[in-house]
Amino acid sequence: MQLTSGEFNYTLSMGKILKSSWALFTGYGILMIAHGFQGNLLGVRAVIEEFNFLATGAMMSGYFVGYFAGANTIPTMVSKVGHIRVFAAFASMASLSILIHAIFVNPIVWTIGRFLTGYSIVAIFIVMESWLNDRASNRTRGQLLSIYMLLTLVALSSGSLLLNFSSPEKYEPFILISLLLSLALVPILLTKRKAPKFKKLGSLSIKNLYKISPLSAVSMFCNGFIHSAIFTLAAVYAATMNFTIFEISLLIFLISFAGGIFQWPIGFFSDKSDRRMIIICCTFAAAVFCILAILASGTSLQNMYLATSVGVDKIMFFIYATLYAGMALPLFTLTLAYINDYIPKEKFVAAGAGLQIIFGIGAMMGPIFCTLLMTKYGTNGFFIHLFIFHVIIGLFGMFRITKRPYKDNPDSTFTPLPRNITPLGIELDPTTGADISSSDKK
Repeated sequence: MQLTSGEFNYTLSMGKILKSSWALFTGYGILMIAHGFQGNLLGVRAVIEEFNFLATGAMMSGYFVGYFAGANTIPTMVSKVGHIRVFAAFASMASLSILIHAIFVNPIVWTIGRFLTGYSIVAIFIVMESWLNDRASNRTRGQLLSIYMLLTLVALSSGSLLLNFSSPEKYEPFILISLLLSLALVPILLTKRKAPKFKKLGSLSIKNLYKISPLSAVSMFCNGFIHSAIFTLAAVYAATMNFTIFEISLLIFLISFAGGIFQWPIGFFSDKSDRRMIIICCTFAAAVFCILAILASGTSLQNMYLATSVGVDKIMFFIYATLYAGMALPLFTLTLAYINDYIPKEKFVAAGAGLQIIFGIGAMMGPIFCTLLMTKYGTNGFFIHLFIFHVIIGLFGMFRITKRPYKDNPDSTFTPLPRNITPLGIELDPTTGADISSSDKK
């Protein structure tokens, strides 16, 4: 089977991108493996140490508070001291913060540690994505974004499987995370290519975003509550349900993988129809799978069939959880694509930056709100939390359909994006209209 000239040129272009950016991708991949491992390890260990739900929620929220604070301060720091220094400093800080968790097993100390981790991780994302922007041209940035998306998906999913490395009660898993974070420094610090000049990106205000698209603003706020709960408390939920370590790691793997893979078919259909209907259908489907997961798990720990044997209920729970993630996690990117339907493409990145702020506000409160429900209603308060915010999105979406006709914007298309992407990463989307053609001259 011979390649066409277009396929050959695409393959050649991809090869050049990988050759010139291997250090970035290698370092980032290692980092994301450690990142995917860390949050779930802490969730399981919190259950073992018998932290109450509220203390666990506050600790997990610390990550998003740090992430939000870093997103608003790191760009200034990069402008002053440069990419490499910022990357090295905060990769080291992330490596140190996980060791703090191993030494001081205390909810307050862990909350501080999670704040440091969130602040450090967003610094690394900002450096990584600005560097990718520098490596990209208008012709190749879509390919770079695809590699970035795939690498994030594979690395995060793989990281969750490292829960099987050693018992969460021991110090070895914490040491492994620290080693991986330190190892991620090596390929990037040894790169020969000069660090790029940092470019700040503006954002639209929350008020303006709500005026442009009330559904996008409300949906992104709710998505903050949803995503933060899924990726910090799913392991807590499973550990409280007496899942084995392997079962916990498998659950997190399936959630991460399904959330990434389902973006492609959902995005395809959203480009062919009223995007609001896809958002509504996905969020109501996710709400249904929340109910089915609760029914499969039973109503109390004493009636937890799935937690004690591999029976039909347990298998169905895993199926429902996987399908839930497939419906729920693409809502983040669907919301970004939907607001782009109502603005010119030169404002796509600014709108994405503004929506990230709205998302961050919800994410900071999500784990605390979820654990309050878990305290009141038991472990299945986790799915009750998710159900509530999916219903809010769905009902508000149905209301908005009656207030605005469908608008087709040919410049706006769905592009699968990593869940941790920053506005600098969004700029890699070819549909944004951002001009990064300066790389062509290098």
